[in-house]
Amino acid sequence: MRTVVNALAVAAVLAFAVPATAAEPARHGTMFKNPECGCCEDYATYLRANGFDISVKPIADLRSIKRFLGVPEALESCHSLVIDGYVVEGHVPLNAVNRLLTERPSIRGIALPGMPLGSPGMNGPKTEPFVVYEISQARPKVFAIE
Repeated sequence: MRTVVNALAVAAVLAFAVPATAAEPARHGTMFKNPECGCCEDYATYLRANGFDISVKPIADLRSIKRFLGVPEALESCHSLVIDGYVVEGHVPLNAVNRLLTERPSIRGIALPGMPLGSPGMNGPKTEPFVVYEISQARPKVFAIE
């Protein structure tokens, strides 16, 4: 039953997402996160500091949300953000998010798998480039390297 309720919550968010025009990217999003995860809140704060309006929804069964949104297991992270009809999975840097919303490619979204140190919202030094992948029906391919 919880899975159905969670899926309905995501469906409601997607149904009321207002598409952006090419000149004005969307700035409103909903983040689904594990209730115990603090780094997700830090990522939301990072986006808010950069002009986004982010609401945060703690969800106990986050896996069902990820399946509903079409996030492959190999690309999962600790939270899923729905923004203007796209999924932003994990601690994706601002440049990649802005590029996604500006270029509007025909993909489900983008992902920075895992929780890499030094990524937005994650403490610690950046130890390697962040590889952001496309989420699509096809095999994942690189969207950006930050």
